[in-house]
Amino acid sequence: MMDTNIKHITVFTGAGISAESGLKTFRGHDGLWEGNRIEDVATPEAWQRNPELVQRFYNERRKSCLQAQPNAAHDALVKLSRYYDVDIITQNIDDLHERAGSVKVLHLHGEIVKSQSSLDPELVYPIEGDEIKMGDRCALGSQLRPHVVWFGETVPNMTRALQIVQYTDMLIMVGTSLQVYPAAQLVFETKRECKIVVIDPQANRHRIEGDVEYIDKNATEGVPYLVNLMTK
Repeated sequence: MMDTNIKHITVFTGAGISAESGLKTFRGHDGLWEGNRIEDVATPEAWQRNPELVQRFYNERRKSCLQAQPNAAHDALVKLSRYYDVDIITQNIDDLHERAGSVKVLHLHGEIVKSQSSLDPELVYPIEGDEIKMGDRCALGSQLRPHVVWFGETVPNMTRALQIVQYTDMLIMVGTSLQVYPAAQLVFETKRECKIVVIDPQANRHRIEGDVEYIDKNATEGVPYLVNLMTK
């Protein structure tokens, strides 16, 4: 049933929602991402040491992202936006939310379907096809790199994300472990009366205080379930 007290909803999504579209989560239990040490493919130092390896790694990830399709959770969030003012803040670098039809999507960790200048991160370009090639250069003449936020880099969209959650009436968290900072801090920046819903079968129930509802389902089951309740 629609709640007339809720005008604005923020949905905070993590790797769990993309995993159900076949994309592997960022960090496995062994500390590796697709068989690579994080330090070798996801840091500015890795780019300086071996840009060819980093470029190749993200080219492969990009191909996987483009082959993946939005799932029932992505589709349900589009439905939710027809009834409420919905902002999506995502830790994911894929474009599955956009391809499902969501419009107000803020990427905290960048977008793999775009490239950026190695010299000026403000210079961002769409990628034609699925590869950035060594020798592809920005307007300043520097090598193009993936438009993703690596460990050790600032999160440029964090300020905007904080502004969004501070006035939201409801925060829905889907498929995020709340272990990657500063993104994990968002849940603690909501106003006191904000309702929080966590959709995750493995949620840490001691992580968040306040008015929290837990839905012990995965994203493709839990998100449609909640959206159907809220839009009847």
